[in-house]
Amino acid sequence: MQSILIKNANVINEGTQRSADVLIRHGRIDRIDREISADADILIDAGGKALLPGMIDCHVHFREPGLTHKGDMQSESRAAAAGGVTSVMEMPNTSPPAVTNGRLEEKFAIAAQKMAVNHSFYLGASLHNLDQIKAVDPKNVCGVKVYMGSSTGDMLVDHLQTLEELFRECPVNLTAHCEDAGIIKKHEEIFRELYGDKTPFSAHPHIRSEEACFCSTQLAVDLARRHGTRLHVLHISTARELELFDGGTVRVSSPRENECFIERDETVRKITAEVCVHYLHFTSSVYETKGALAKCNPAIKRASDRDALLRGLLTDRIDTIGTDHAPHTWQEKQGTYWTAPSGMPVIQSALPAVLEYFHSGLLPLETIAAKIAHNPARIFNVKERGFIREGYWADLVLVDLNRPQTVSKETILYKCGWSPFEGETFRSSVDTTIVSGQIAWQNGKINDAVRGRRLEFCR
Repeated sequence: MQSILIKNANVINEGTQRSADVLIRHGRIDRIDREISADADILIDAGGKALLPGMIDCHVHFREPGLTHKGDMQSESRAAAAGGVTSVMEMPNTSPPAVTNGRLEEKFAIAAQKMAVNHSFYLGASLHNLDQIKAVDPKNVCGVKVYMGSSTGDMLVDHLQTLEELFRECPVNLTAHCEDAGIIKKHEEIFRELYGDKTPFSAHPHIRSEEACFCSTQLAVDLARRHGTRLHVLHISTARELELFDGGTVRVSSPRENECFIERDETVRKITAEVCVHYLHFTSSVYETKGALAKCNPAIKRASDRDALLRGLLTDRIDTIGTDHAPHTWQEKQGTYWTAPSGMPVIQSALPAVLEYFHSGLLPLETIAAKIAHNPARIFNVKERGFIREGYWADLVLVDLNRPQTVSKETILYKCGWSPFEGETFRSSVDTTIVSGQIAWQNGKINDAVRGRRLEFCR
């Protein structure tokens, strides 16, 4: 593994900015100092560019196995690296669904051969696999995913007794998709009667409504409080849901040399929340122009919701920024409202899109680093990642805040070949992405020799 010396970087880490050099050896951050004079195989002159911890995206769908016509672990992880994402946690709704520990290990075996970024996989909760959930190894699996809204087949868990058992027994972080299936069904019936097959895509935020989100999220939060569950609610999309979450930073005890950081403070919040980049970037008016290309679950809501979500980041009611990266083919997206699938490919543009709020003076770089890296590492107890610290794995992204980039088909690395951001120009671009001490992306090119590592957890 080659050594790397990064000179003249503006290091953004743990609430501070400072000019520093960073030396990487054996895949880890060996030294951080004002000036480092050392031999290295690779020299990167950052020239004052921003050096952040690489994004840890706790919410992606890479479609493998079974749905690889949409995307696969290689194609989507390459796009992740190009976007400054160094670690991902991938969802279980593949084909077959990852609802047993054996299927999880099959996915890890594929990832070892194909993933360009570090990775872990969620075990999916179903109506009948509590024994598998209780057998999860907390040190080697990121968490369990429960669909408390619409999903496919056995993965919709809407039976209260099953939910009670899941929240009581889950030995790892439980992440939840919260939408009330009954409320959604009622709204679907109304719009089918009004419009039939010609239902407009603008109906989406009315069908998958604020009420559907709030009722389901409220149930999840109530269950977590009752059972002391480590709950991370995914893709919050409404202002009203923020009422359910406490503010304040996610805290952990200070790391000790050669040991994992372990939370020991009883005041640490066990219930946390995520917002995805498209809920910060778009409003419900996007359905008038992009139609199916913007169809996602939960639906994108009003401008007032978007503004509240941004405030939620600043007040720490929202802890992490994810992507819910979910590619579908262009052909699949050409269907009617009722047939076009929900989900968008966004991971390659997520960090540049979030950095627009830095340029607008709304989100400091220090806050962005916390939401994309520090807090995911804290919430999931990721071992030795998520921070720019000596001894930690070198997962880093060097960002040029003064080099605009326009999203185009020529630059997109997703297998599906399209993006809801096409035609938009962001004021920042990803210069270099380093994954476990290896340069995965630089000068607009991916290094296909790089393979990420399986994430480990301090639990």
